Amino acid sequence: MRFPLSDHLAAGPRPSRLAPGLFWVLDAVGAVVFALGLAGAVTHLSAGVAGGPWSWLGALLAGAMLRAVSIFAATRAGASRARRLKGFLRETVFRAALRVPAGQAAPIGERAAAVVDEVEALDGWFCRFEPLSFAARISPVLVLGAIALASPISALILVGALIPFALIMALAGMMAADAARAQFEALGRLSGLFVDRVRALPVVLAFQAEAAEAALVEGAARGVARRTLAVLRLAFLSSAGLEFFAALSVALVAVYAGFNLLGLLPIPVPETLDLGRALFVLALAPEVYLPLRRLAGAYHDKQAGQAAAERLAGLLDGPAILPSAGDDLVAAPDITFEAVQLAYPGGATVGPISFTAPAGKVTVLLGASGSGKTSLLSALVGAAPLSAGEVRVDGRRLSSEGSFARSVAWAGQAPALAPGSVADNIGLGRPGASAQAIAAIVTKVGLAAAMAGRAEGLATKLDERGSGLSGGERRRIGLARAWLKPASILCLDEPTADLDARAEGEMIAVLGAMAEGRTVLIATHSEQVAAMADHVVRLP
Repeated sequence: MRFPLSDHLAAGPRPSRLAPGLFWVLDAVGAVVFALGLAGAVTHLSAGVAGGPWSWLGALLAGAMLRAVSIFAATRAGASRARRLKGFLRETVFRAALRVPAGQAAPIGERAAAVVDEVEALDGWFCRFEPLSFAARISPVLVLGAIALASPISALILVGALIPFALIMALAGMMAADAARAQFEALGRLSGLFVDRVRALPVVLAFQAEAAEAALVEGAARGVARRTLAVLRLAFLSSAGLEFFAALSVALVAVYAGFNLLGLLPIPVPETLDLGRALFVLALAPEVYLPLRRLAGAYHDKQAGQAAAERLAGLLDGPAILPSAGDDLVAAPDITFEAVQLAYPGGATVGPISFTAPAGKVTVLLGASGSGKTSLLSALVGAAPLSAGEVRVDGRRLSSEGSFARSVAWAGQAPALAPGSVADNIGLGRPGASAQAIAAIVTKVGLAAAMAGRAEGLATKLDERGSGLSGGERRRIGLARAWLKPASILCLDEPTADLDARAEGEMIAVLGAMAEGRTVLIATHSEQVAAMADHVVRLP
C-alpha cells in the first residue's frame, strides 16, 4: 500500500525502516537460539550425561540476551526514525498551513490540530507499524524454517493455522479503516473548535455565551468518545480472534508432539520425534505468530497514521500561496495594479481597480471603510484572493509569484504580538538584529520614553494580546518591526487611526522617515496623511 505522504517525504530525510525492521528479525533469531539452548539443556539433563549442560545453558542465555538487546535496539531505532520524519513533516505542514490562499483556509484551530495532533499520530506508523510490517514478512518464515528442520509435520500444522490468522487480520483492518478515519476527523474538529473558542474567549465572555459554547465543545467531545470506542471495540474483537487461532495452533502442535513421543498417533506419520526435537518445536511454535501479533497490536497505529496522512496530504496537495521564485527585491520597485479584482467567499468583491505606485514614492489609498484599501495591500502578501486582473512589481506578476511577502514590511492597526519581550517582538522584523539596532528603531518611532518608564524597559514581557500596552504603544511596536525589516516595499494600514491632531502630526513625521528609499503604500481615511503623499489614489 502506498503511503499518502510518500511524495512529500521524498524531499526530506530518509531514515530507512530497514534498521528497526532488521532488529525485530534479529529477535526471531534470538528466539531460535533460546529454544535450541532450552531443548538441548533439558535433553542433556534427562539423559543423565556426565558433565553439566553448560554449552546449552550458554546458548539459552545468549538467546535471551540477543532478544533483549534486539527489542531495545528496534524500539530506539524506530523512535529515532519517527522523530526525524515527524520533525520534517511538522515543518512542512506548518508552512503549508500558513500558505493557504485567502478565502480557502480552514479555521486556525483545525490547521493547528493538523500541525500538532495529526503529525503526532504518525509516530506509531513510522516507529512501530512499518518496521513490524517488514519483520512480519521475514520472521515467521525464518522460525518456520527452523521448526521444519526439526519437525516438518509441526511446520505444516502451523502454516495451516496461519491462513485464518491472516484472514482475520485483513478483515479487521478493513473494518477499522473507516472507524479510524471518522475518529480522526472528529478529533480534528474538536481540536479546531477548542482552539478557536479559546481565541474568542473575550467575545464569548462579553456576550455571556459560556453555556452555549461549552455545550458545543461537549457535544464534539462526546462524538470523539463514541468514535474512539468504536475503534477500540473493533481492536478488542480482532485481538480475541487472533489470540484464539494462535493458541489453537500451539495447542495442536503440543498434542501432536506429545502423541508422537508416546507413539499414540492414530495415523502413521513419516517422522518420529525425540524429547529434544519436541521441546524445540514447542518452544518455537508461539514465536511463529509473535511477529504477526505484534503487527496486529500496531494495526491501530497503522489505521490512525493512514487517516492522519490522508488529511495531511489534502492540506499539502491543496492550493497554496506560491513562494517567491526570485530573489528579494533590493531597489524600491514600481507597483502596478491592473484591473485588480478580489473576490471573497460569500460574494463580497473589491474592484476592479487600476493604479500605479511609483518606485521610491509614497502612495496613499484614500477611501471610506469597505472600499478595499486594506484588501489591496493584503493582495501583495497573498492574504487576499486575487480573482481577476494582475499586480506587477517591477514586472514580476503576483499570479505567478503568489506573494511578495519577503519584500514587504507591514504595519497594521492591531499588530500581531508573540509571547516574549518587547525587544523580541520588534526583532522579528530582522532576525539576528543587535540590541543597539532595536534600541535605535525604538527611539525613531517615539517609543523610547514609554519603554524608559517601565522597570524592565525593552525586556518587558508580553503575551499574545499585548496586555499592559496601550493601543498606541502596540502600533508603534508594529511600526518599529516594519522599519527594522530590510524590505523595499512598506505597507501601512491606518497608521494614524484614533490619534488626535498632535499625535497624528508626530506619526506623520515618523512615516516620512520610514519611507526613505522604499515604495510605500498607505491605506488611510486621513487627509493629513494624504497631504504627505507623492501620489493619492481615491477609492470609491
